[in-house]
Amino acid sequence: MRRFGLIGKNISYSFSRNYFKNKFEAEKIENAIYENFDIADITLFKTRLKQENTIKGFNVTIPYKESIIPYLDKLNKKAKAIGAVNTIRINKKGEYIGYNTDYYGFKKSLKPFLKPHHKKALILGTGGASKAIAYTLKTLRIEYTFVSRNISKKAKYSYNTLSNAVIESHQIIINCTPLGTFPEVDVCPNIPYQAINKEHILFDLIYNPSETKFLKLGRQKKATLINGEQMLRFQAEKSWKIWNK
Repeated sequence: MRRFGLIGKNISYSFSRNYFKNKFEAEKIENAIYENFDIADITLFKTRLKQENTIKGFNVTIPYKESIIPYLDKLNKKAKAIGAVNTIRINKKGEYIGYNTDYYGFKKSLKPFLKPHHKKALILGTGGASKAIAYTLKTLRIEYTFVSRNISKKAKYSYNTLSNAVIESHQIIINCTPLGTFPEVDVCPNIPYQAINKEHILFDLIYNPSETKFLKLGRQKKATLINGEQMLRFQAEKSWKIWNK
């Protein structure tokens, strides 16, 4: 039996486990199972998970997409460029190779909605997921700027310094923070929603709930809305291809 699974923290809500369970049943894949590996600390990856030789691949989620890198033997070229990993393949030599399929999933989800005026984007959050988003926007030749709680070398804006004019001039806004994830559904990033209009795309990497408060406020302004579910489906299928190389 080949074992696959998701590494993360507090991941009982996980999309991946149900997705792969349903995939294996629908496609009559009988020699594979997918589990959650909920670990309190990334060091447990080495001391616990790397000792189990029946595991053939992992997905990686918050908060370990960056901190897992030192425990891997190799990085795929894109994962190295992005600086974050969300998929691990274990090859026949027993080497742990890191990939990033967030990039693929995000690009496939966003591209059908892009119009010529979508030239500038705001990325809300600076964690591991935001790195794949930035890399994707760069490949699409869309200028991007990070927003975080505090202005830094990486984040040009803090939430407190975002103005209506900044929102109006950045017509793609991507939420890479966990704000609004179930069960904390009544919170959202603190941005000037009054400046959003029908020319905007609001993309939330969250998929539970399917419409976060961030997206609801965008709907009121007639923006185009995209949640994280399609992105997850694309990246899950890409992971499966990588594991079955």
